[in-house]
Amino acid sequence: MATLPRVPLVISIRSSKCRLVAESSTHFSYLTLSSSSSSHSRNRKSLSLSAAMADSSSSSSTVLVTGAGGRTGQIVYKKLKESSLYVARGLVRTQESKESIGGADDLYVGDVRDESSIVPAVQGIDALIILTSAVPKMKAGFDPTKGGRPEFFFDEGAYPEQVDWIGQKNQIDAAKAAGVKQIVLVGSMGGTDLNHPLNKLGNGNILIWKRKAEQYLADSGVPYTIIRAGGLLDKEGGVRELLVGKDDELLKTETKSVPRADVAQVCIQALQFEESKNKAFDLASKAEGVGTPTKDFKAFFSQITTQF
Repeated sequence: MATLPRVPLVISIRSSKCRLVAESSTHFSYLTLSSSSSSHSRNRKSLSLSAAMADSSSSSSTVLVTGAGGRTGQIVYKKLKESSLYVARGLVRTQESKESIGGADDLYVGDVRDESSIVPAVQGIDALIILTSAVPKMKAGFDPTKGGRPEFFFDEGAYPEQVDWIGQKNQIDAAKAAGVKQIVLVGSMGGTDLNHPLNKLGNGNILIWKRKAEQYLADSGVPYTIIRAGGLLDKEGGVRELLVGKDDELLKTETKSVPRADVAQVCIQALQFEESKNKAFDLASKAEGVGTPTKDFKAFFSQITTQF
């Protein structure tokens, strides 16, 4: 994102009329002043306004998305890059993953299991959005026509303990050391149930380790937002009414899933409102066409009262 030059000015402002001529929608590059005996006063006011606009443009928050190569992470990374409010960064695990999503210079390659490898990505950031997760793989040979259930496994060294606990702890520690102002962490519903089926996948106890990382973040002293998403849907975002819950209550209802695009939107909106900070909540959505699509995120975050 281009950064406008700052003009150091200390000027008193007096009431007078001036006219700004815009070179583009975001960059006011020059001034047109009417000539009169008070032109000097107008010039001072115009220059002060121009400087304020330049300062506003150059104060965009830098946000790092980890897990930027994942399906939800890609959406968050793309939305941040499209916004004028943020300078986006992404963290991916491999060079191949970086190239697959554009290969931009703002994409860093690092392994969250090794804190030193992610330190360059967190330097100078204002906020961190954590979207990393261990991924179970299906064992070969499963035939759905024969009934039964598939078996899953995790690659060696990529179990939930290493990725969802140690990896997320490393990210939190590195971001805290870098002076980050807020961390948004995306987890999963189901963490209150030790016997949840997700914990049995590959004997990974994935929700248990995710929950441990969430607690570590809540105790870190860094302002946080913990989003425990329901079942993720590859559906259009922005067209559903979003629901918040606590303690997995939404899992007992028919509304226990949510589009990835809406999870991404909630992540980004959480950066904009104080009402989102130091809160943890379950996230789901009503069916498309039912209810009123969520647009007021200040009100959305205000209804949440749970800190963990």
